[in-house]
Amino acid sequence: MKKIFLFGFLLLSFMFWGQTLSSELSKQQLSLGEPAEFKINITNITGLDVVAAPRKELLPFHFEVLSDSIQKTPNLYSRKIKFQIFEEGKFKIPALDIKVGDQVLRTIPYEIEVRNSAQKGDKINDILNNKQVDLGIAEYWDLYKFYVIAALAVIGIIALIIMWLKWGRVKKDSPKFESNITLKELDQLKAKKYIEKNDFRSFYVELIDITRNFLSNQYQFPAKELLTEDLLAYMKSQNKISEANEKILAPIFERGDLAKFAKIIPTTQEMETDFNNLRNFVKVSYKDIEFENLRKHV
Repeated sequence: MKKIFLFGFLLLSFMFWGQTLSSELSKQQLSLGEPAEFKINITNITGLDVVAAPRKELLPFHFEVLSDSIQKTPNLYSRKIKFQIFEEGKFKIPALDIKVGDQVLRTIPYEIEVRNSAQKGDKINDILNNKQVDLGIAEYWDLYKFYVIAALAVIGIIALIIMWLKWGRVKKDSPKFESNITLKELDQLKAKKYIEKNDFRSFYVELIDITRNFLSNQYQFPAKELLTEDLLAYMKSQNKISEANEKILAPIFERGDLAKFAKIIPTTQEMETDFNNLRNFVKVSYKDIEFENLRKHV
């Protein structure tokens, strides 16, 4: 009789003073990404410390935890975990150990099945409608600047190739090479706009210098050392320049000398004529050289 009484007393003590753990899962079948809730309640903790996994670390790694809240009173420990799963299949919440004072309590395990509720052929709608965005110059530049830079680089390469084909392929010992050099110098003279400014003295000083340098390099005349009258006589004696070209050069030298010493004031038309005549002479001068070379070999 005493044993029965003692057993009943112990049973009642456990019921009134022991801790009671309960757990609850809101759903055991979920769609992909569907929220669910897992609850743990422990009663009669009588102010004891409750030790469990930290927040958002109680459930396995497949579970995407949305929130993990804990409430504790002297006699109640409550924990609510909201979660989602983004993979299809079956997932387990294992039995979880929770320590209350010196006692370890364990939850029951759960199994969750996650399915993809989308059906083949379902229409998927955007969350937001597409918006029309107006782009300015800065935005277009950011979008296409690399294409513009690449196009400019290609144009630059093509220009270099053209220049090489036009100028670089001419041998330095060819008559055309010296003609090309002089034509560039004439273009530079033209760019200074001496004719437009009516600066006849500067114009003829540079024009005569270019002419003398050309005759020295192209025909090997001592053009830099001889005076104009002596140079014209020397050209005739050498017979390297055609008579027609001699008639072009003579007025240029004579007018140039008079203009340099301000003995005459050439007109704009005369300056234009002298410039164009010299340019044409330089362009065709290689023909005189080729004719002279041919005559030497005959």
